[in-house]
Amino acid sequence: MIIEILKSKIHRVKVTQAELNYVGSITIDEDLLDAAHIISNEKLQIVNNNNGERFETYAIKGARGTGTICLNGATARKVQVGDILIIMSYGSLPMEEAKAYQPILVFPDDNNRLLK
Repeated sequence: MIIEILKSKIHRVKVTQAELNYVGSITIDEDLLDAAHIISNEKLQIVNNNNGERFETYAIKGARGTGTICLNGATARKVQVGDILIIMSYGSLPMEEAKAYQPILVFPDDNNRLLK
């Protein structure tokens, strides 16, 4: 049996922008993407801690080192600048491999930058 499990999570990032007039997605600082092993166009689940919204979209690389977290297109309506999000990616593994897999957890600072 193959099951879907948490691959990685970027925990508690702050929304820096919301751009309604854009063709969907979430733009994420490339440093955060690399740390979480998320690639461009990867499907993501987003949870908004401020209003309880949960939605899916896909990743776009943002400028490295900027702390950018920008919701684009229709998802811009689900956030406010300053909201706190959890960004999760999932993968599929055989049951026995899934039992041993440890997800990658990224805990950025208050400016969406990697802790050193």
